[in-house]
Amino acid sequence: MPRSADLPAVLAGPVLDVAPLLLGATLRHGDVACRLTEVEAYDGPDDPGSHAYRGQTPRNAVMFGPPGHLYVYFTYGMHFCCNVVCGPEGRPSAVLLRAGEVVSGLEVARGRRPTARAERDLARGPANLCQALAIDAAANGVDLTRPLTLTLASPAEGDRVRTGPRVGLRLAAERPWRFWLADEPTVSAYRPAAPRRRTTS
Repeated sequence: MPRSADLPAVLAGPVLDVAPLLLGATLRHGDVACRLTEVEAYDGPDDPGSHAYRGQTPRNAVMFGPPGHLYVYFTYGMHFCCNVVCGPEGRPSAVLLRAGEVVSGLEVARGRRPTARAERDLARGPANLCQALAIDAAANGVDLTRPLTLTLASPAEGDRVRTGPRVGLRLAAERPWRFWLADEPTVSAYRPAAPRRRTTS
């Protein structure tokens, strides 16, 4: 198992190498901890699906900083999603944390996710994961040593790691840059992007 001191070195690698290494890792915020079961890789200037594809903005600035920080964004006017910044500083790549299993603070997580129908749904999906861990805009830019901590696990065996297209993307939708652990009930269901509605004049 990698030591916590190795975390910056691991996260400094290429995003497609880092993403599967985060499977099985534990993200903790206060009393609640989640074991990550599903992630997606986003490769900055080489990835039309990335927030950083067209360059730096106030929203995505954290992605251009050093690895090992959290990039949190607000979407659909109601949800937060979080990403682990990786790769060398200045190259804006990140791994979206899509789903996890609550392994500590179960009752606290249930209180934050009262609409979850089953335990597996508490952190199933990127917005639900953030809600279960109480991650919001205040966490944007924090490093993953405090108050949020990321602890790596031993790499998952190759036959347990699955890959496929990322969820809900219209651009670069065919790239198999979503990674998940096989036979994990917390992994979210795959959904392609909804087709754009045509407007009539």
